[in-house]
Amino acid sequence: MNEPGAAPSSQPIRRLTATHVRGLIGVSFISFSSTLVKLADSSPNTVTFFRALYAIPLLLLLWAPGRARDRRTGRARAMAIGSGLILSVDLMLFHAAIDAIGASLGLVLANLQVLFVALAAYLVYRDRPSRAALVALPAVLVGAAFLSGLGRIDSFGDDPRRGVLLGIGAAMAYAAFLMTFRSANTSSAPPAGPLLDATVGAAAGALLLGIFDSGFNLVPSWPSHGWLALMALTVQVAGWLLIGATLPLLPALAGSFLILLQPVLGLVWGNTLLGESISVLQSFGVLFILGGIALVTVRGSVAGARESSHDPG
Repeated sequence: MNEPGAAPSSQPIRRLTATHVRGLIGVSFISFSSTLVKLADSSPNTVTFFRALYAIPLLLLLWAPGRARDRRTGRARAMAIGSGLILSVDLMLFHAAIDAIGASLGLVLANLQVLFVALAAYLVYRDRPSRAALVALPAVLVGAAFLSGLGRIDSFGDDPRRGVLLGIGAAMAYAAFLMTFRSANTSSAPPAGPLLDATVGAAAGALLLGIFDSGFNLVPSWPSHGWLALMALTVQVAGWLLIGATLPLLPALAGSFLILLQPVLGLVWGNTLLGESISVLQSFGVLFILGGIALVTVRGSVAGARESSHDPG
């Protein structure tokens, strides 16, 4: 038996610390996604297809030892694959937004999904949006307008207005993916199983969407595919598995702040690794958007007790 007042608390503290560290590593991996897209220098759909294709063998290896514990029904697995098809739309729009407005701002826009989750919860479950969501919405809209540059010549990005529209579209698709993916994971399964199915769906979706991408290319080239393979390993596999395994173990507030690190770190990588220097007006836009996202993630996107069962953000 442990001595009174000493050992009983030390082990939970160690577990909690390890959980935070795993989560921080996972978020750090994911925060490099837009930077790696920029470094790969390939068309949006080419990036989507190969980041999924290169991840599939790794996920298969991780899932295979525990496949006997995968008790999902065929319908659940089909839904997971379907969520991957939605993910392919999200990634195509996200990668196109990065081309138009840059890696750092593209990642900030992608995190608007928290507001679209609130909208989807209202449309699908009739959950009333929280006060936080209603306050955050105008702030985020102002921030998005500022990110577009409002026609100023000092705005960063080849086409910031188009980038904002693409980024908002990506956030909407990402919210749909999250809700569908969560609905597909109601039964017991190794973490790599549902992610494997969704990644297969994303690769298939990218092939179908290739007709909309004139630069879609199935022939690997160097160094582009070196970056894509690195993205598959760090973002698609390690990052998503770590985040998926960590968030359920964290208090809601800690998990919310952990997720908020993703766009913040993305801004750091864009500035330091890619030399992206956004304008003062766009910087204010980032503050408005991150402030709105922080408010919703901390206070909740829908009102009432049902939020935890519907809001996958």
